[in-house]
Amino acid sequence: MIVPQFWAEGRIQERVAGKQVTVRRFGWSDDSPLAAQAHADQRTREAFDRIVSGEKLERRERKLAYNGANGMPIREEIVERQGDSIVTRNGYGARCLNTPDVLFVDVDFESQGSRGSARGLTVIGAAFIGALVAGYATRSAMAGVAAFMLVAAFGFWRAHKEGLPAVEDKSDPLAGARARVERFIHQHPDWHLRLYRTPAGLRVLAMHDVFAPSDAAVTDVFQTLGADKVYARMCRNQNCFRARLSAKPWRVGIGEHLKPQPGVWPVSPDRLPARDAWVARYEKAAEGYAACQYLGSVGNTLKVHMNALVVQELHDERTRANSGLPLA
Repeated sequence: MIVPQFWAEGRIQERVAGKQVTVRRFGWSDDSPLAAQAHADQRTREAFDRIVSGEKLERRERKLAYNGANGMPIREEIVERQGDSIVTRNGYGARCLNTPDVLFVDVDFESQGSRGSARGLTVIGAAFIGALVAGYATRSAMAGVAAFMLVAAFGFWRAHKEGLPAVEDKSDPLAGARARVERFIHQHPDWHLRLYRTPAGLRVLAMHDVFAPSDAAVTDVFQTLGADKVYARMCRNQNCFRARLSAKPWRVGIGEHLKPQPGVWPVSPDRLPARDAWVARYEKAAEGYAACQYLGSVGNTLKVHMNALVVQELHDERTRANSGLPLA
């Protein structure tokens, strides 16, 4: 996990074979702005040389907070450091906890039903196409019906085998998520998991051990619990785990029309006063809300890793997980 303090952008513009070539790359450092600029210049020169030699590379990197490109670290303002964990402010203003080895699983209820519905529509569509092809080829309506039933049966069987919902789940999403957690704990009784309700889903924190995002055990728990795919990809790309600590601004009455939002860090010096005023207004509005609510623990609750305990205490305090405040 890399969350740099300083950022810079390098730029090289030269004529090559009669054409002007401009290449830009970002650089970063925890030491100083000068070190960040040196890193940016080095990356720019390396990219320029590869591009003019014929390699197909983007000439300019996009300014994204995280998960934007391979090798690009998290680009957010550092608010607080606690050991190996770093609290940052994301692009829309919320504070986020980033930790290299304490496992958080983010389960988004909103995506569960939509994934099931989409899978079901895919199966039905494939079955319909199969029916048309079979019916046309044999000039037989019965053959078309048989093909439809066979393709549909196979598609729903595969969905079941892969543990994917084929139809939209209308049941209580929290109950469904907790049932998946219980099944996981039944298979892994040595695990200790803390459960938290978030405004749109379930957050799971592993307490018994530490993990690397690339571990097979992490992939397994993500798949079994139905982790949000964007979150899972972010963990792999950024080599960290992440949890939002404060409310989303639009849930506490601060809409997009109240500019400027913090944006991708760093912002230009002329924008800092307006940004600071926005952050102060947001923090005051967020005081009356919790980012998540503690629901309880499952598994071997006597097994606690010290690193996980430190992160859990920081997380619960900053999210107000035991405050009883409304979620946002």
